Amino acid sequence: MQDLTQGKEISVIFKFAMPMLIGNIFQQLYNMVDSIVVGQYLGAEALAAVGASFPIIFSISAMVIGITIGGSVVVSQYFGAKQYDSVRRSSDTMSITLFISGLIVGIAGWYFSDAVFVLIGLPEQIIPAASDYFSTLMLTTSVSMFCYHGVASVLRGVGNSKTPLYFLILSAVLNAGLDYLFVAEFGWGVKGAAWATAIATLLSWWATLLYLHRIRSLVRLSLRNLTFDKTIFREALRIGLPSGVQQTFVGLGGLALMVIVNRFSVETIAAYTAAGRADMFVAMPAMNFAAALSGFVGQNIGAGRYDRIRRGLRSTLIMSNAVCVGASLLMVFFGEQIMRLFVDASVENSAEVVRIGKEYLIIICSFYFLFCTMFTLNGVMRGAGATLIPMFITLFGLWFVRVPVAWLLSETALGAAGVWWSIVAGWAVGLAGAYMYYRSGKWMKKDVIHRRHVPEQDVENPNISQDFTARI
Repeated sequence: MQDLTQGKEISVIFKFAMPMLIGNIFQQLYNMVDSIVVGQYLGAEALAAVGASFPIIFSISAMVIGITIGGSVVVSQYFGAKQYDSVRRSSDTMSITLFISGLIVGIAGWYFSDAVFVLIGLPEQIIPAASDYFSTLMLTTSVSMFCYHGVASVLRGVGNSKTPLYFLILSAVLNAGLDYLFVAEFGWGVKGAAWATAIATLLSWWATLLYLHRIRSLVRLSLRNLTFDKTIFREALRIGLPSGVQQTFVGLGGLALMVIVNRFSVETIAAYTAAGRADMFVAMPAMNFAAALSGFVGQNIGAGRYDRIRRGLRSTLIMSNAVCVGASLLMVFFGEQIMRLFVDASVENSAEVVRIGKEYLIIICSFYFLFCTMFTLNGVMRGAGATLIPMFITLFGLWFVRVPVAWLLSETALGAAGVWWSIVAGWAVGLAGAYMYYRSGKWMKKDVIHRRHVPEQDVENPNISQDFTARI
């Protein structure tokens, strides 16, 4: 566990973010290895089938993942306020919620697998493979995936970002080995990739539970003494539901883009899948620094250390953008080589997949600084418990900018590239909205602890938030 209310802000946030960043690199290797093995050994159609599953998986699980965000914020603020009994009850409540949610989502995903792919207009020749992969993954992975991320978010809330990393690394290495074994050696097709992920995810969850059982910890789970706290659940829901709704509609927005991309060739769908796996390595620094900043802000609000939040934001913006720009340059200059990892060069349509994917990477990665800055600002507000307005801002940028622009531009001479440019347009609008809300300072009045550490005259003073945000 780590106290984020003490020490130099840039150092504290960096050390807290690094395990999460490294962990998410391995998490993305899960998806990337799946795509590489499938693309190399099963071809472009199988790669497109696997890629079509990810926006759907994200959409149906995003609501629960949003609740874990709310739970992490609740835990971090209680931990900062040193209300340790509430920390334990928060952890129990999250575990119960996520286990039940995982069961429901897994069964529903398996049952409706065929109908979903028909609904989004996936080419008929791809649907059987996509359904095989998706239904297998949902039925075998949902519970373990939700519960693992729930435990990891609680641990991050109390400042422990290293433990989830260790188990995630082991899981990613196991997944890579099983991918090759099941797909290349056993010939199980796309189902083999799904089973590899299922086994690796299940073991990472069990290993995390064993770790919690063997140590004396605030968040140790005990089946006999599990407590579901309705008040904490409502608080986590208040904070996490907007993030969950936001992420669900982000996922549905991804599905809307997938519907537009599905109007083009199988090569375009495969390129979109492969390039999307690659560009996530650029997005990860922004997302993980923002997650670290949320934990930092949550603990410091709980402790009443508002003076540290502004400095933490500035430090995070510098670190996040520096890493993001460096990763973007790698993608822009080595896009072709990266795309060739996903396709067998001897296959006839591989050159077209590489060309389209390289175009995607050049357009998207050239503007990732917009995404990076937007995510960092949202990280501050999320850590404070203010998630409703950022949700509306994100949804506006997605549904009133990205999706309509993608549809319009894809009908022009730009073709599929119009979809790539629409993503940039959505980021620009989202950043403008996030910055305006941050400058308003209203997000400072949404904390879980009800500002018990801030003198009443400061809370009611309308100039305090303006003075705080003006000094960024």
